[in-house]
Amino acid sequence: MTPDPAGPAGRMFAADAASRGLGMTLQAVGEGTASVGMTVTGAMVNGHGNAHGGFLFTLADTAFACACNSYGPQAVGAAADIVFVAPAREGDVLTAHAVERTRFGRSGVYDVRVTRDDQVVAEFRGHSRVIRAVEG
Repeated sequence: MTPDPAGPAGRMFAADAASRGLGMTLQAVGEGTASVGMTVTGAMVNGHGNAHGGFLFTLADTAFACACNSYGPQAVGAAADIVFVAPAREGDVLTAHAVERTRFGRSGVYDVRVTRDDQVVAEFRGHSRVIRAVEG
C-alpha cells in the first residue's frame, strides 16, 4: 500500500511538522495500518552512542497516529508504552509498522514494531481515542 496524500492519514502527516522535521517519511498506509521510516542522525544519539529512546518512541508514535487516523475521524493517543529491545545507532534506517489490534466504540489498540532491516529494535503499544470535531 502506498500512502494516499489526500487521505486522512496523509493529510495529518503532511501537517505534522515535528515528525517531518525529524526526517520521517510515510511509507505506507491502509485501514488500521501504517509504516513510517526514519534515519538516525547524529543529533538523535545519546551519551552512550545509541539512538535516544525518545526518538524511537516518536517514530513509533507517528506510525501509531497514522494508523489510528487512517479511517477518517480524528483520533488521538490516550496511552502508550514502549519496550526497547536492541540499540539503534547513527546511520541506522528504521521502520515503524503499526497494526490495529482492535477497535471498540471510540477506542482502539495498536501495536507498532520498530525494526532495522529484520532486527526488532522496539515494541510499542498505543491506545487511541476518536475525538469529537472541534468547531472554531
